[in-house]
Amino acid sequence: MSENDVRDRIEAGHARLLALLPGLTDQNVTEPSALPGWSRAHVLSHIEGIALAMARQARYSLRGELIEPYDGGRPARTAAIEAGAVRDAAALRRAVGDALAEAAAAWSAVGPADWARPVRYRDGDLRAALLCWWRELEIHTADARLGPGPQDWPRQLCLHLMDFLAPRAPRELHLVLEATDETFSRSYGPGTAPTVTVRGPLTALTAWLAGRDRHRPLDCRRAGAGAPLPELLDWP
Repeated sequence: MSENDVRDRIEAGHARLLALLPGLTDQNVTEPSALPGWSRAHVLSHIEGIALAMARQARYSLRGELIEPYDGGRPARTAAIEAGAVRDAAALRRAVGDALAEAAAAWSAVGPADWARPVRYRDGDLRAALLCWWRELEIHTADARLGPGPQDWPRQLCLHLMDFLAPRAPRELHLVLEATDETFSRSYGPGTAPTVTVRGPLTALTAWLAGRDRHRPLDCRRAGAGAPLPELLDWP
């Protein structure tokens, strides 16, 4: 996908999330999200934080400067999520809306010749930071359980996540993922290792690889027989 294609998808994601925010109430923001131990408010607070973090990667990179995504690193990120999660629905709506506006402005300022500019995020470039924001926006909008879920993830996002999440595949297996709703397969690991094949809808395969609710059954086979789904490694 081109960077402009990704930006278009991000803008659509912004619009989708903004359309969901008016449905927030002081009661439902405290209800569980799809992430264990996190309420909807935690997820929305994280969306706010990562939107601003990636936006400032863009702002500083265009100035020729490098800056950490979060002042104070992951401890500060965690503390900000916890502090932000105690806000009421109105405050969360404002905060998330403001963060999405800042993200839109920051990314719209990036020109065609800028995508290879370095950023501190994973010691990558602006394209990598843009893709990070796309992933985070789509995945956590689903985590908030306000409407869209992993079953609604677009094909291009699924294909991107299949690549990004490759390090989660068990190293001692040859893992093959086969979609049952379209012509798609992807394999990970050495071909000399025992083969485990997991089949199901593309969105369900992607959700499993991302550690999310599969929403549809997956069929796992090893040596032609049914087998439990293999344990995945940590998020890359």
